[in-house]
Amino acid sequence: MVAAPEPGLAAPEPGLAAHVARPAGADGFAGTAVVDGVLFDVDDTVVDTAGAFGVAIAAVRHAFLPHVPVEREPEMLAIWRGDVHGRYRAYTRGELDFDEQRRLRADELHAAFGGPPVDEVLYPRWLEVFWGAFQESWRAFDDVAAVLTTLVASGIRVGAVTNARAELQESKLAAARIEGLPVLVGVDTLGYGKPRPEVFLEGCRRLGTDPARTAYVGDEPDIDARAAADAGLLGVWLERPGSQRSGLHADVGGFVAGPRVHRVGGLADLPGLLGL
Repeated sequence: MVAAPEPGLAAPEPGLAAHVARPAGADGFAGTAVVDGVLFDVDDTVVDTAGAFGVAIAAVRHAFLPHVPVEREPEMLAIWRGDVHGRYRAYTRGELDFDEQRRLRADELHAAFGGPPVDEVLYPRWLEVFWGAFQESWRAFDDVAAVLTTLVASGIRVGAVTNARAELQESKLAAARIEGLPVLVGVDTLGYGKPRPEVFLEGCRRLGTDPARTAYVGDEPDIDARAAADAGLLGVWLERPGSQRSGLHADVGGFVAGPRVHRVGGLADLPGLLGL
C-alpha cells in the first residue's frame, strides 16, 4: 500500500497505471506496464546505507569520542546524516572534493560532541576507523531482490543513477550482493549530480529508454522524485518507515506530489504502482 500523506504532501495517485487507457474488456492492468525502464538511487534505496553509517559512527565514537555515552549514538548518526551545512550536496555540485566534504562533516560532528578537531593530520586515522566499519556493513534491503526479479521478468530495463562515484557504488552493490543493477551514472560521470536534469536524462540514454516511460526511484523527495519528474521522468519517492532525516534532506513540508510524482513505503509497492 502507498503510505498515507503527511501535511503539505499531496496524496499519491492510486497508481501510475490509472493514467493509462484501460484496454476494452480488461479486468485489470496486469501486463500493461506504463514504463519501459526503472532507474534506482543506491544509498538508502537499495543499500541500507543508514544502517552502515550507524556502525561507522559507533566506531568513531569508541575511537575518538569515548566520553560520549553510547546512548547518544543515534543523535550522532542524525547529525551525520542530516549534514545541515550541505557539504555533500556541495560535493555533488562540484564545489568540494569527496574527502574535503567528509572531513568537514567529521570535524563538525566532533565539534558538536566535544571531540578533537578533525584536521588534515587526524583525518587519515579518522577515515581508517570510519571507512573500515562502514564498508564492512553494506547490506541490501530485504525487498530489493524480489522487485528486481519482478521488473526484469516483466521486460523492464533497470539501472542505477547515483550521487556518488560510480566505482564506489559498484563496489557497494557487489558487497551487498545486489546483482543485475548496473551503475549507469555516478556523480563523476558528468562532473555533477542530481538534481540536475542532465543526470537523469543521461541515465535514460544509457538505459535506452524514453524519459517519459522511465521511472526514477529514490529516498529523497526533492533531489530524487521531484527532480526526476522535472526532468520528464516518473518520480517515485521511497519513504521507508523511520527513514526521515534531520536537516536539509528531510524538508518535505513544501513538497507537493503531482501526476508524475508518487510515493511508496517500500519497493514491494513499486510493481503495482507501475501497472505490473
